[in-house]
Amino acid sequence: MPYRPRIPSPDRRTVLRGSLVATAALALPVAGAVAPAFARSGRPDAAWGVQVGDVTSSSALVWVRSDRPARMVVETSATESFRRARTWHGPLLGAGTDFTGTTPLYGLPPGEQVYYRVTLAAPDDPRRTGEPVYGTFRTAPARRRDGVRFLWSGDIAGQGWGINPDIGGYRVYDEMRRLDPDFFLCSGDNIYADGVIEPSVTLPDGRVWRNVTTEEKAKVAETLAEYRGNFRYNLLDEHLRRFNAQVPSVIQWDDHEVRNNWYPGQILDDARYTEKNVDVLAARSMRAFGEYFPVSTLHGPAGGGRVHRVVRHGPLLDLFVLDMRTFRNANSPGRQPDDTTGILGAEQLAWLERELSKSRAVWKVIAADMPLGLVVADGAANFEAVAQGDPGAPLGRELQIAELLRFIKHRGITGTVWLTADVHYTSAQHYAPERAAFKDFAPFWEFVTGPLAAGQFPSNALDGTFGPDQVFVQAPDRANVSPMETPALFGEVDIDGDSGELTVRLREQGGAVLFSKVLQPGRVGQ
Repeated sequence: MPYRPRIPSPDRRTVLRGSLVATAALALPVAGAVAPAFARSGRPDAAWGVQVGDVTSSSALVWVRSDRPARMVVETSATESFRRARTWHGPLLGAGTDFTGTTPLYGLPPGEQVYYRVTLAAPDDPRRTGEPVYGTFRTAPARRRDGVRFLWSGDIAGQGWGINPDIGGYRVYDEMRRLDPDFFLCSGDNIYADGVIEPSVTLPDGRVWRNVTTEEKAKVAETLAEYRGNFRYNLLDEHLRRFNAQVPSVIQWDDHEVRNNWYPGQILDDARYTEKNVDVLAARSMRAFGEYFPVSTLHGPAGGGRVHRVVRHGPLLDLFVLDMRTFRNANSPGRQPDDTTGILGAEQLAWLERELSKSRAVWKVIAADMPLGLVVADGAANFEAVAQGDPGAPLGRELQIAELLRFIKHRGITGTVWLTADVHYTSAQHYAPERAAFKDFAPFWEFVTGPLAAGQFPSNALDGTFGPDQVFVQAPDRANVSPMETPALFGEVDIDGDSGELTVRLREQGGAVLFSKVLQPGRVGQ
């Protein structure tokens, strides 16, 4: 299907002019650079750009970061001229949140393009303001016929592959921005807090990969300041900042926001860390994560301080964002015959079942930060995801997933599709009871993609407990293949407003569609 822009190109270019001003103010590779004119005048600077998250048919959450204490002011309008603009008075940004802040927008019109600009004002003089930063987004439609289209991926700045000025940085974000999706789902590993970014890395063929580096990326993150610096690192890339100014996000987290393969209660045996208690590290990372992303459930008194949530995107789509990290039990061989904690925790599982049963959307997309049937090891004996390589009856964390799949079948819940990233290659799996050891579930699809900017790895083995058939896979034959050697990977989901059909396209940077699958609404098995 050819791409058809939903808003005219001149509008898009014009509305982003403020973001381009901010881009120019932030010169790579100096982290935390302040525009000299603003520094002399004492005017706040929003050089890190803007973001919008968790957009619904009537609401959104706007994010910005200042270089100093400032008051956040947001203006929204139906036109880029900002005639009849509505003003939203946001919070005072200070050191307690690393000068970041969010402003919730309510009462927005459904299915409309919203133009916004964020201005930062000096706390003691509202007339002393910095240069406005501009952005735009579409609210979710109220009518089914409008359709929905979004992208997803994950895994950014991993395995030592950071922002490389020789290849233009994270250029994949420009390609995704030109597709003009309704939103972008990041399926976790937004950062690699346990991954050092060295100034240069020599590739197997002798070429040299160069990285933009910062002080916080010179060691593993342990302190709150180091975690903040990790989240700030990716915003040094101009392509990502432009993307953020045009494409709303739905963000979840996984392990590398804290450290590889972590679980609650873990005590680290890693000489790189002086802080060995992973719960302390996770709390610091979660605080920084909430400061640097507009996640609705992490902001405001009704948020609950959690990552898992439902983002409702009109009659066609409910997006169920899972947290498969915070509530899991310890990584183990996964052979327990009884496991009520699993990978989601009992409370999150009950929440998911409740919200799935309440959903009236045609499609219920389950955004998982880890795959279901791919075997992801943690060392020689333990396992990191759900599957543990035993193709027999469910054991360990598989018991919780079996309960969920049984619930979906017996409640007659249709239109469930699973999306994930994590494993650093792309694939499509169809799960069916006739191939499975556990048979009390309805068939479903799971699609995997990523990384956006990290090393790619060979494919993982399949676990037969839920009967996966891998109908497509693209993966390298060696570990940690650099982004200079292989294109970035992302996926696209397109739900047609007339037919209700959901099309998944697995894409690679450069425009190629590697695999495509059309699913019919209201059916099981496909």
